Amino acid sequence: MLKDKLDRVLLKVQKPARYIGGELNSTIKDKNKVDMRFAFCFPDTYEVGMSHLGMKILYSLLNQRDDTWCERVFAPWFDFEQEMINSNIPLYGLESLEPLTEFDIIGFTLQYELSFNTILNMLKLAGIPLKCSERKGLKNLVVAGGPCACNPEPLADFIDLFMLGEGEEVILELMDLYKQSKKNNDSKEAFLIKAAQIEGIYVPSLYEVSYNDDNTVKAITPTHNAPAKVTKRIIKDLNNVYYPKDFVVPFIGTVHDRAIVEVMRGCLRGCRFCQAGFIYRPLREKDAQTLIENSHSLCETTGYEEISLSSLSTSDYSQLDGLLTEIIDYTNDNNINMTLPSLRVDNFSEELLDKIASVRKSGLTFAPEAGTQRLRDVINKNVLESDVLKSCKIAFAGGYTSVKLYFMLGLPTETLEDITGIIELAQKVVDCFYSMQDRPKGKGIQVTVSVSTFVPKPFTPFQYEPQDTLDMIREKQKHLVSSVSSKKINVKYHDSKTSVLEAVFARGDRRLGEVMLKAYEKGCYFDSWDENFFPNRWQEAFDECNIDMAFYANRLRSFDEVLPWSHLDYRVSEKFLQNENVKAHTPITTPNCREGCFGCGANSLVGGTCFE
Repeated sequence: MLKDKLDRVLLKVQKPARYIGGELNSTIKDKNKVDMRFAFCFPDTYEVGMSHLGMKILYSLLNQRDDTWCERVFAPWFDFEQEMINSNIPLYGLESLEPLTEFDIIGFTLQYELSFNTILNMLKLAGIPLKCSERKGLKNLVVAGGPCACNPEPLADFIDLFMLGEGEEVILELMDLYKQSKKNNDSKEAFLIKAAQIEGIYVPSLYEVSYNDDNTVKAITPTHNAPAKVTKRIIKDLNNVYYPKDFVVPFIGTVHDRAIVEVMRGCLRGCRFCQAGFIYRPLREKDAQTLIENSHSLCETTGYEEISLSSLSTSDYSQLDGLLTEIIDYTNDNNINMTLPSLRVDNFSEELLDKIASVRKSGLTFAPEAGTQRLRDVINKNVLESDVLKSCKIAFAGGYTSVKLYFMLGLPTETLEDITGIIELAQKVVDCFYSMQDRPKGKGIQVTVSVSTFVPKPFTPFQYEPQDTLDMIREKQKHLVSSVSSKKINVKYHDSKTSVLEAVFARGDRRLGEVMLKAYEKGCYFDSWDENFFPNRWQEAFDECNIDMAFYANRLRSFDEVLPWSHLDYRVSEKFLQNENVKAHTPITTPNCREGCFGCGANSLVGGTCFE
């Protein structure tokens, strides 16, 4: 039995609790009393996957069904993977400890592009053929969803179908169809043809892609009556959508080891680089009372001593003041901490600081994103330097002595003057601290400048823009570091080679499937982990497939080019994205959605305007 084999090998590996299951609130069912078994696979380690809110929601939702048993599957780290190979242990579900080959549907969540090859490794460890064409039957159907499904084309050879947008409704409709098709003994092809008629489901095998002589996409043609445009799914009413009353509680620490309460979906800001801000449109809020009930339930059923109010921009929540008042009363009475991620620089206030002062003192994080006002206008950040300094001054007066500032490097139209502006802004924050009479006495200020490399993403106004080359990025990074003249400023930036590969797969087409397979055969997976990212191996794979990375990463696209994701509809009109791109190069800003509707098109999903 698999359990006996596990007993022999688990003490040989680090963190064996990753691989044993049995946690509080995990779901155990009798496999003989369910019609369908669903493996929810996260293509990263246990600690990363167990922090993901989407997995928590869909795991509980599927297990609410009497006819379905959903189990969790994570990518094993290298030490355990080797023990699995040595002992002939296939990849398995944590709840039953049974191999993935026993499951009807194997679902992957696509949270970041550098996880794609880990999917291939998980299928390989499970003994399941990697390519869709090699999996003939309906069993072991491989599906995927998540933010990176907005351009699923690089994975078209490996994933049978994709769920676009929010999953709570579409996944239940898919399960209903699968149950009926399984009962009818339908073929895999017959099932996929039916599945393609469900709104939000994209079946790559039902679309033919042709290419021009210059390697751009010529046409994407549906077959078997598949829709010409596949439209994303959204949940219109967040107050009545399913939300778990409990979470599975890990035996070991995870990246976000806390109760997570989802405040709202979408964002009203329209930052032109931000994919999430566009693909999750329109903004929808939960009522404060719903959030309070969620908070109480999760803390009481899990024992967590920390609550996180989660969204893309939590300080934009319209009922935040009343919500914080009630939640803080509860957290203080029960010795529970609270975190407020995603604070906006331009609406941080003394009142908000007073609310969170008793529960959060480790430091504050703001995201100006660019060092000069010109470039902030280009990206439509709608944040002034005075907003940054005002927010920092409020924080310092409240006793904070540590501030982290997030920026992006390589944004469209960026110059070295803009890079210098990052450090100049950080220095102004330092000067602001020492200019205050009521600053915390006996303490110094520490400003951390964290800089990531810009990656152009689909369904954003910058989807047409080229990414800087590696040489350009490195030149800017050197200039950034050389601009620092104060020990109070600490600069951090990430290896830019991973950002280049991310850009390739973010805007790639189906021809990248061959590259992925070549790279995987060379040992490329877990690519988001620095210690296991091998750019030379990836370059060899591209060279062997005669594919140029620069074609995908560093090339400007025209507005009339057929993009690899042109047949997918996230309900933000292409004309709107193009207008925003033109405005970026002027630059002209677009006010946020509460100040007026500017016609992105997402409001059609909720039956009218987003805001009156």
